[in-house]
Amino acid sequence: MSSNQDPAASAVASRYEVAVLVPCYNEEHAIAKVVGDFRAALPEATVYVYDNNSNDDTAAAAKAAGAVVRREPHQGKGYVVRRMFNDIEADLYVLVDGDATYDAASAPQMIGKLLDDRLDMVVATRIEREAKAYRRGHRTGNLVTGLVTHIFGRAFSDILSGYRVFSRRFVKSFPVLSGGFEIETELTVHALELELPVDEVATPYYPRPSGSASKLSTWHDGFRILRTVLRLYRAERPLSLFGTGAIALALVSIGLAIPIFITYMREGLVPRLPTAVLSTGLMLLAFLSLACGLILDTVTRGRREAKLIAYLSLRAPGEERRRS
Repeated sequence: MSSNQDPAASAVASRYEVAVLVPCYNEEHAIAKVVGDFRAALPEATVYVYDNNSNDDTAAAAKAAGAVVRREPHQGKGYVVRRMFNDIEADLYVLVDGDATYDAASAPQMIGKLLDDRLDMVVATRIEREAKAYRRGHRTGNLVTGLVTHIFGRAFSDILSGYRVFSRRFVKSFPVLSGGFEIETELTVHALELELPVDEVATPYYPRPSGSASKLSTWHDGFRILRTVLRLYRAERPLSLFGTGAIALALVSIGLAIPIFITYMREGLVPRLPTAVLSTGLMLLAFLSLACGLILDTVTRGRREAKLIAYLSLRAPGEERRRS
């Protein structure tokens, strides 16, 4: 062991098999630094770079830096993460973007926190070192955190962070459904829905190296992330969603019916048919929406139980090596 090697990293390496997962698309200017930094921070870890149809020298640069390079032809970060989680066997997993904006030196601290507190996911909360590290649209995108907190309960300070550490049982029981940059939102909601033990660690966040460009489209990917949140709301909180719709429809129906009732009671006039039909129809829709919510809530509970059983079938963080 070299004199400048982190003792925490050495202790982790001696006890656990650590895999550093780096999804990559056109990062030839940054990937060598990412691989080198993580090999220095976690000397015994294996760094896997999955090239996602890059048309530059990303794969060659990663291989030259010492990474295991593989290819995922299905375009999109979510598809790459799915392939990584399926293919790679390890005790601990570090997921990080290949743009050299995240702090590799924080990895031992994040792993130590996961093991010491017996967690399943630790998220790196980005603390910018320079004003240009965040694009304005990306900073605004973190407002999604507030929406997720409102819908699903306590969330992280930075749910869109691409730097995370996972236990094996999280990785092998997580059903990846997203195809793009919304994968971080899906990871967060999955942990919150199953009430898994998770935490976060503040880490430095740096600007991209010269010559490197972001692949994230502020508005296009921002809308995709928002759509994912709403889709997960429908899938994981159907009773809340359809129940809210039922209440709204019922209130409108009652609002239309009140003048009809008052007119009939005071003047004995028969209400106009279109208004009466509309009021009745809206009330029927309200009951139908509530019924859909109740049925889908039962289905969701069954899905949640199945995911929890899959999660509990795997050993807790640190137990793999201890029992072997």
